Amino acid sequence: MQLVQAQPDSVFFKAKDDKLLIPTWTVKKEAGLIFNQVSFTNWNAGGVNSIAATVYTRGSANYKYKYMFWNNSINARYGINTQENTGLRKTDDIIEIISSVGYQSDTLSNWYGTARFSFATQFSNGFNYPNTSTPISQFMAPGYLFFGLGAEYGKQLKHFSLYMSPLTLKATFVLDQRLANSGAFGVEPAVLDDQENIIRRGKRLRREFGFLLNNIYEFEPYENVKVRNILSLYSDYINSFGNIDVDWEIIFDFKVNNYMKASFISHLRYDNDIKITKVIDQENNITEEGGAKLQWRQLLGIGVAIDF
Repeated sequence: MQLVQAQPDSVFFKAKDDKLLIPTWTVKKEAGLIFNQVSFTNWNAGGVNSIAATVYTRGSANYKYKYMFWNNSINARYGINTQENTGLRKTDDIIEIISSVGYQSDTLSNWYGTARFSFATQFSNGFNYPNTSTPISQFMAPGYLFFGLGAEYGKQLKHFSLYMSPLTLKATFVLDQRLANSGAFGVEPAVLDDQENIIRRGKRLRREFGFLLNNIYEFEPYENVKVRNILSLYSDYINSFGNIDVDWEIIFDFKVNNYMKASFISHLRYDNDIKITKVIDQENNITEEGGAKLQWRQLLGIGVAIDF
């Protein structure tokens, strides 16, 4: 009896798994509200009443056919907080779109040649509280666009992927001219004369070209507990190679039932082009620009989540 060695499925051999021949879409949608509240009545240790809420929606549409995939996701969040004797203040604000197209040479390989696009901005004005007269950020100021070509490793891309791109274009948009003139978010500031009159307006677009490393890892350490780790590292070849922009987010989702859940989010950022403004005198609205610093945001709350 003659033995025939099985060949791996690849672009050179006919696929033996019928599932590879059927184009499939996997669509997920979720919306929710995370809420936390603190209240004091005759509490001798003191305290300030506060209410905070974050509304969010996220969705994904992933396509798989033969040796290629096309993954798309959108994420939007908006959070507010109010404390006793203060008005509403924004705590979270993001719009993010990510799209990746990858091609696998054969079914035995866990590597994909991948092109990735991402875009992020915010909904509304941001302020350096308590000053609410002069925005320090707004819609498309900044806006970030990444587009790159590289390789992605992941046997199950929906749970783990490691994307490396030595060819990534980063564009920073600052479409508000006042912020662009000040050189906010790393764009080239306006040129002024001796009387501080504008000779040349600040540029509203900054281009960079560098190396991007992105890792996504999802797992369930316990029943009804999901952890999502998202890490992004970027370094520009031309302007400041070696300075690494860091964006690291860890999300813990604790499922109570089909509709109730608790969430803990830790989000770290560092960008050498973003200078932190310090308030020197609140009464006279005097500020001073400091250097780049580590940014950290945390969120802990319980809320309602609906899949639709």
